[in-house]
Parts: sequence; C-alpha cells; structure tokens
Amino acid sequence: MIERIWSGESKWYLLLLPLSWLYGLVSGIRRLGYRCGLLKSWRAPLPIVVVGNMTAGGNGKTPVVIWLVENLQQQGIKVGVVSRGYGGKAERYPLVLEQTTTTDMAGDEPVLIFQRTGAPVAVAPDRASAVKALLSQYPLDVIITDDGLQHYALQRDIELVVIDGVRRFGNGWWLPAGPMRERAGRLASVDAIITNGGLAHRNEIPMVLKPGEAINLVSGERKAVTDLKHIVAMAGIGHPPRFFQTLASLNIVPEQTHAFADHQPYSESLLSPLANAGQVLLMTEKDAVKCRSFAAQNWWYLPVDAELPTDDGLNLLGLILAKIPQKNS
Repeated sequence: MIERIWSGESKWYLLLLPLSWLYGLVSGIRRLGYRCGLLKSWRAPLPIVVVGNMTAGGNGKTPVVIWLVENLQQQGIKVGVVSRGYGGKAERYPLVLEQTTTTDMAGDEPVLIFQRTGAPVAVAPDRASAVKALLSQYPLDVIITDDGLQHYALQRDIELVVIDGVRRFGNGWWLPAGPMRERAGRLASVDAIITNGGLAHRNEIPMVLKPGEAINLVSGERKAVTDLKHIVAMAGIGHPPRFFQTLASLNIVPEQTHAFADHQPYSESLLSPLANAGQVLLMTEKDAVKCRSFAAQNWWYLPVDAELPTDDGLNLLGLILAKIPQKNS
C-alpha cells in the first residue's frame, strides 16, 4: 500500500500531507540551524565522503560504498567507514566492528561492508563519535559514511547521492505522504548523483548492479547462479523486487519468491520452511550476513557489485583523491 501511495498511484497521500509539511518544516529549520551555526557540527581532521539518498528505502548505497572502498584501497588509500548501524543494538556506542561482531550488534550493512572490504568500520547514532573511534585505532586517509546525507552534525567534504533510476522520487512529497527525506532541489548542492538502474538523466552517473557467482553459505562453494536448480528466492532489502528483477534478467524463474522487510531479523525457524531438501534457497548478500550461523547446506546467496562507466568512476575517485593532502601533490 505504501508503495502505491508514494508512487502517486493512490490519492491517499493527500490525507498525509499535513504530516509531510510538518516534516519538511522541522527538517528545514534543523538544516538552517546547522548552516547558521546555531546547532553544533563537528569537522573531522580528514576528508569525509557521504554516500546518501533523498528517499526512504533501499537505493543501492551500500554497493556504492563498497565500490569506493575497494577502488580507493587499490590505490593505496587507507579507508574507514562509519554508519548509523540501523537494525543493530549494541551495548554501547561507538562500536568498532571485529570479526566476532554480529548483525544484531551492528546492523546488516556495516557487517556486510566489513566482511567484503576488510576496511575498518564503526557504527553509532552520532556519526562523529564513530569517526573519532576509528581515528583512535587506525591511521586513515579518508572516511566514507554509509548514509547520513541528512546527518548535519558531521561536516562533510563530498556528498554523493544514490537514487533509484526506476522509482526515482515517487510523488515528490516529504515523508510520510511521499518517500522524500529532502526535496529534489537539494540535488543542486551535491557533488555527484549516481543513478541505480533505469535511465540516468543529464548530469547523473549511470550505475548497474552486476551479479557475481552464487556462493554457498555453509561450504563457500561458488557456481554460476544459472546452474542452480529449483530456486526459492528471498530478499529482505529496501526494495525486494529489485533482487527478483535481477534474477529475471538472468532468465531465472524461481519456484517461489519471499519478500521480507528491510533489516528483518531472521531465524532458522523462520527460513527453514521456505525451501525443502530438493530446492535451493537463494538470498541477497545482505540477507546472508544474518544467516551464516544457522544456514543449511542448500542456502546460497548472490553478491552484486556496482558497475559504473570507466570515466565517471575515475572522476568520482578523483574528487576524493583531491581532498587527501598527501595524494594531491
């Protein structure tokens, strides 16, 4: 229902407009307070790159963060990552991730980024404290914040916005009548707009999510996802249909599909009934980081990687490298 309201297909959004106006008023006053210095913000001693979005729901930020981290690491840059850690409940914050850190503690995206890249990752509702925690333990050149475009308590040097190229901005209204955290005019002040799927508009960087090989959660075996038979697909991400569309693009027709809420907690009792012994339960990598401790032999996940045009990718990296003093000489 909420998708129909936010897309403009349903007129029920009109009833929510007063709440949206209140949301817009409060967020606008808050942002003005930071700009005028009435609310305090913290400037880190190294460049901060925000990878955020304008709308609620999954737009593909985490694959972009991973792409940036891996490409910067290849150039010898020491990268750290901070996140709100949504969905996790740590005993104390900031929490610097370790190999034993679970998604219950840190949230699924931070654990995924940590496992994929090996970069230092810290989570905290106050992202400035997460940055300070990383700097107290690691010598870093730059920090990327996964989400946090609207977290103005942390000053930033570069703002990158990821948008869903298919859904874009829906009906254009603030939450809850629409999907917007900020109105589209905010895009005029960011450094780059990355469009995930769909048709990129002028001055937007097109991005696609390229699936890799399927990986078994228990054995680590890898094989082409098209070699898997009798697939039952599940996704608990911001927009589950995107995962199912990815499978469709590979001419894979699952016997069943199951969509869960973003950051859905999983258990063996919840997932085991989804696929019998003769089927394969195929999930996203974001789901997999929450399931490894109780996974069955027939559970697989499909990782995806952000893919950007070469020149656009080099320009993005150049923006960041230009902010790192020792790399700008």
